[in-house]
Amino acid sequence: MNLLYLTKVNLKTLKLLLLAPALVLFISCNNDDDTYARITVNGTLLVEDRSDFNGDIDASFTGNGGTATRSFIWNNNLSTADYNADITATSEGSFQMIVEDSEGMVVLDRTIEGGTEPDSFSGVTSQGASGIWTVTIRVTSFNGDGSFSMSEGN
Repeated sequence: MNLLYLTKVNLKTLKLLLLAPALVLFISCNNDDDTYARITVNGTLLVEDRSDFNGDIDASFTGNGGTATRSFIWNNNLSTADYNADITATSEGSFQMIVEDSEGMVVLDRTIEGGTEPDSFSGVTSQGASGIWTVTIRVTSFNGDGSFSMSEGN
């Protein structure tokens, strides 16, 4: 009878020893705490730089403390662009929009800081050369969401 009791105890111990590493692995692989920042333009998640777009730009971004910088090219047949951006963020993080014309001249460089007013900006870029423009979006330690848009200017 003692041998049977010891076998049952050993099987229970063995099961516990086998389940413990799986439980630790499951808990340590939980991604709930990973930070991220995502930028989407015209329905396309920007994973790398240099996606290209024509026409109006309608974009969004979201983050939970993460940082991301993404650039894309945009065909602007005019010498200015209309722009608009707004954020809903906690007290942390920032959103920056940098726009360069086809000759590499910066025609817009604006930043919105989270948790401060104003939480939006809009207007018309400085005049630049028409053609392929570069738009760089940078979200830094960003916690919240927002959107931005661009269209050919006057």
